[in-house]
Amino acid sequence: MSEVSMESASFRDRNARVFYSGGKVYRGLSSQALSEWEALSGTSFFTRFSGEGSLVQTERVNAEELCSNPALASEWSALLRHETVQFISYPYEWAFGMLKDAALLQLDLLSAALDEGMILKDSSAFNVQWRGAHPVFIDIASFEKLRPGEPWIGYRQFCQMFLFPLMLQSYKDVSFHALLRGCIDGIEPETFNKLLGARDLLRPGVLLHVFLQAKVQTGYAETKKDVKKDLKAAGFSAELIKANVKGLKKLVSRLTWQRSRSEWSNYAKEHSYTDVDFETKKRFVGAAVDSRHSRLTWDLGCNTGTFSRIAAKNSDCVVAMDADQLAIEFLYQELKKEGNGTIIPLVGNIADPSPNLGWRGMERKALSERGKPDLTLCLALIHHVVITANIPLREFIHWLSVVTNSLVIEFVTKDDPMVKKLLRNKVDNYADYELPFFEESMSEFFNIDKREELVSGSRILFFATSKIQ
Repeated sequence: MSEVSMESASFRDRNARVFYSGGKVYRGLSSQALSEWEALSGTSFFTRFSGEGSLVQTERVNAEELCSNPALASEWSALLRHETVQFISYPYEWAFGMLKDAALLQLDLLSAALDEGMILKDSSAFNVQWRGAHPVFIDIASFEKLRPGEPWIGYRQFCQMFLFPLMLQSYKDVSFHALLRGCIDGIEPETFNKLLGARDLLRPGVLLHVFLQAKVQTGYAETKKDVKKDLKAAGFSAELIKANVKGLKKLVSRLTWQRSRSEWSNYAKEHSYTDVDFETKKRFVGAAVDSRHSRLTWDLGCNTGTFSRIAAKNSDCVVAMDADQLAIEFLYQELKKEGNGTIIPLVGNIADPSPNLGWRGMERKALSERGKPDLTLCLALIHHVVITANIPLREFIHWLSVVTNSLVIEFVTKDDPMVKKLLRNKVDNYADYELPFFEESMSEFFNIDKREELVSGSRILFFATSKIQ
C-alpha cells in the first residue's frame, strides 16, 4: 500500500510514533527520542541482540523515503525503518511458555542495557512479537539513558503483564488469557493479591512481588506524595535495579505449568482416523498447499500442528491456532527446540476470536484485521463450531469466505464417532448440519476446486477458493 497508515498502538508514546507506508514499517522520533536512539544504536548489546534476531532490525533512513507524505515526515526529528513482523499477536493469545520466554527476553535486554547505562522505560508484553517460535523485541523507543538515582519505572508493569499471569497459571493452574484480554494493562497487584490464599505467601516471589507491592500501592494511592520523587530520593542505583532483575529472572525461570493432559492435547495420537484415511488427509492437504505459495496461512484448530507443518512447506508464515492451551504449549515447545521460524502457535477460540481493544478499539486489532491469509486450514473443526459453539453453519462458511482467499475444510458427518460424541447429551436441533446444506453453503461463497471422501465415508475434504477476493 502506498498510503500512510498510523499504528494506534503507539498513541501513548508522545515521543515516537509507528506508521506504515508502502508495505514498510517506520517510526518517527522526536528530538528527545532521537537522542535516546543515538545512545542505543552505539551500544554493543543492541548490535548483539539485533544480530541474534531477538531485537527488531532497525536503521535510520532519510525523510525522502516518505515521499508520498512529506508533511508527516517533517513532523519528526528522525525516521527509523524496522523489519516487518510476520504476524502481530498479543499476550492473551500466547501459550504459557511463550509468555515466559517473552518475559525472560525483556529481562535479558534490561540487564544488558543496564550494563551500558541504559534502561527500559516500560515493560509491556505487547513490545514482544514472534518470528515463528522465536521472541523478538520490537519497541526500540522503550530504551532510554539511565538517569542517576532513578528507579526502574517498568517494574510494576512487568509484574502486571508477565509475572502475575505466569504465577497465576503456575501456582493456581488458572489460565491468564481471559484476565489479560479483559484488561489491556495486565493484572493489578491488588487484584492478584485477592486471588491468592494465605498459604500462597510461602510460594517463591509472592510475599515480595505481590503482597508487599499491593500494600505499598494501596498506601501510595491514598497519599499526596510524589511517588517518583520519593523513589529517586531513596537513592536507587543501577546495582539495585540489576539485583531486582536478577531475582526476577531466577523466579520466572523456575515457574512451570504442571498440567500434562487436556481433552485434545493427545488428539494427534488418539484420533479416530484409520491409517489410510489419515495418510489420504495429509496427501490432500499437501497437494492444496503445493498448488500455490502462501504469504500467510492459518491453521484453525491446529491441535499439535501436524498440518501446520505441512502448510509451512510452502508458506512464509503459518499461524497455528487452537483453543486447547496445552496442545499449543506442546506445539510451542517442539517448535522452540527445532528453532522453527515459520509457525507461530497461538491460543484462540475461533467462536470467540480476539476483538479490537484499547483506545477507540484501535490499539490491539481483531484477529481478522491483522492480515488476510492466502490459505486457511479448517480440519476436523466445523462440528465443534456448529454443534459445540452453536454457530450457524452458513454463517461460519460465510465468515471463512470473507477472512481467507482459499480454504481446505473437512466436513464430518453425523455418522462419525466424534460427532456422535458431541450429540450424545444434546437434543439434535442441528438441521443445518448436513452434507447437502454444507455443500450448498460452500457453493454459495466458494468455488470448489477439489473434493475427496475418505474411505471411512464419514469425512469429506474440500479445497476451495473464495468468491470474495
